[in-house]
Amino acid sequence: MWLKIIIVILFFGILVSLTSALGFLFKDNQVPQSKRALYALGIRITLAVLLMLCIFFGFYSGILHSQAPWDHRI
Repeated sequence: MWLKIIIVILFFGILVSLTSALGFLFKDNQVPQSKRALYALGIRITLAVLLMLCIFFGFYSGILHSQAPWDHRI
């Protein structure tokens, strides 16, 4: 259960970081030296890597599993 909560938190963190990068891109349009959008996108990439690692760990350890009808295990 704790892994699913971490995955949801990381996903929302990615959305917040992506939204803030878009806001920084529009706000800092007149300031070419500003790197706030770049830093926000870097945080998004870091969170995405952490999210993928959590998902891979969940499948590897058996905490997460597929419920797709074509992936039925006997």
